[in-house]
Amino acid sequence: MTTEHAIRLAGLTKSFGDHAVLEGVDLGVEAGTVFALLGSNGAGKTTLVRILSTLLKADAGTAEVNGHDVATQPQEVRASISLTGQFAAVDEVLTGRENLVLVAQLRRLKDAGGIADKLLARFALTEAAGQRAGTYSGGMRRRLDIAMSLIGDPPVLFLDEPTTGLDPQSRIEVWRTVRELAGHGTTVLLTTQYLDEAEQLADRIAVLHRGRIIANGTLTELKALLPPTQVEYVEKQPTLEEIFLAIVGHDGIEASDRDGAHDPAPDPAHDRAHLEESR
Repeated sequence: MTTEHAIRLAGLTKSFGDHAVLEGVDLGVEAGTVFALLGSNGAGKTTLVRILSTLLKADAGTAEVNGHDVATQPQEVRASISLTGQFAAVDEVLTGRENLVLVAQLRRLKDAGGIADKLLARFALTEAAGQRAGTYSGGMRRRLDIAMSLIGDPPVLFLDEPTTGLDPQSRIEVWRTVRELAGHGTTVLLTTQYLDEAEQLADRIAVLHRGRIIANGTLTELKALLPPTQVEYVEKQPTLEEIFLAIVGHDGIEASDRDGAHDPAPDPAHDRAHLEESR
């Protein structure tokens, strides 16, 4: 029995100057699943997503999204994906509904207003539809951002650290949205440095450290890497945080700062505009 992969990477490498950000990354993401790419700051997560989104070229290796090569078939890849970055790419001057209508028009879709209204209802934003997006809470802005990403029903969605800077309630709102997307069959590649986020949402988790995948599996498989401990005669399973630190090392969080490693700072509004214009 063969497994259909929505994303495939083989030997992917990328350097900026003398600094290697990705070093031979191999990865497969099954269609219709939530896949979490876990790593500390500077691990290469954003660089990998930008390559998969055709916004950045790899130095070597291959990458396929929805069966299309990102290097030789960028148009087909862009038609298959949407991207939501660390910061919401909404226009704060426009209302929530106007943001959605604008994206639908950019995609040359019929009945842009009807599409916007359906998404507003789906993401519980109908009551706030006429309010400027700049007045939205963090969770509302993120839900609107994800709703904008789903216009045109892309089969693959990249969420690059989508809950960075959000308060706990807003994070829970985003988690609920991601679970809903998975229930509708969307393939979600989620990058995060929040261990509880990966634990809550992902079907599979990969750990990216210093440009390499050093662990990949289900949460159960990753827990098997560490033996359970005894706490007052009760067996205690390792947490994902304990697994991550055991794999990466206790210096993993600071390692990127010492090495000077970093992903280039993304511009979410520019990235979305570039993708829309080039579809």
